[in-house]
This record gives sequence, C-alpha cells and structure tokens, in this order.
Amino acid sequence: MKKVFKLEDLDCANCAAKMERAIAKINGVNAVTVSFMTQRLSIDADDASFEDIMNQVVKVCKKVEPDCRIIR
Repeated sequence: MKKVFKLEDLDCANCAAKMERAIAKINGVNAVTVSFMTQRLSIDADDASFEDIMNQVVKVCKKVEPDCRIIR
C-alpha cells in the first residue's frame, strides 16, 4: 500500500533525512521518502501490517523531531 501524508513542523532537511533512514529500516517498509521542501512523507509498505508500521513511523518521527506531526 502506498500513501502520502502531510508533515507539520518539520524544521530541517537533516531531520527529514534522519527520519527517512530510520523509517526505511522498519520491517515491512518497501520504500519511503521524506521531503523537507514539500513537508510530505511518502511510504510504500505491506498492506497487512500498514497500521502497525505507521505507529512505528510516528514513534520514529517523534524521536528525531519531537515537534513534527504526521497528518493522517
């Protein structure tokens, strides 16, 4: 399943790169792109466990950038 989410309060391109690398390591994630310029998260992950994967993605984002929110 491929989805695109809006990011809110992503402050720097370096943080976006850190998030992208960390999210890519999550089991079930096929591809991910975090864009600082467009404030978007594009993710392609397994359909069966998509909700669990997104919960892990939220935790990763909070760890890297505590103020950043993923708008679902």
